[in-house]
Amino acid sequence: MSKLGQFGVATALLGLVIAFMGLFPGTLGLDPTEGIGILQIIVTLAGFALLNAGAYIYVKDTWFRGRPYTLGQSVGLRLTWTGLLVAAASGMADLLGFGSHPPGEAVRPLLGLWQAIGFVFGFLMSTFGVVVFVLFGDLSDSGAPGEPGDEAGEDNEDEEDKVEVEVEEDEERE
Repeated sequence: MSKLGQFGVATALLGLVIAFMGLFPGTLGLDPTEGIGILQIIVTLAGFALLNAGAYIYVKDTWFRGRPYTLGQSVGLRLTWTGLLVAAASGMADLLGFGSHPPGEAVRPLLGLWQAIGFVFGFLMSTFGVVVFVLFGDLSDSGAPGEPGDEAGEDNEDEEDKVEVEVEEDEERE
């Protein structure tokens, strides 16, 4: 595995740890407040964003290195980031002013039932986007030439040798 693939795995694991800390702050010894607060939502969103980014870096580096994105992979990327946007909008709805408990002096923002459903739906959508990215990738041998164990790369080298021989033969004829 290359350094970029290792970086992707490390990023994904860091995102998982941060998301876990956001969802369960009591594991760090922090006193959890009643309900889910805005800081918890922000930390959880950041963790899931890092998790998805690390997954993409790993998959692109190890399975699809040197290959252009297919249409399905582009859809998967957009689906993932749209899912995170849906989760952010749902989780921060009160803070943004379109939730059921807008912040005020005596009212603390609260993650209600519909906001929680939107939050979870956004995360599921982003996870589905990663799966779509993997499933719709081009794993054929016509990808990056010259990769170790890539037969297409060996064929391309043979073709380059043939072209060089033909050029030399043409020069000799002149």
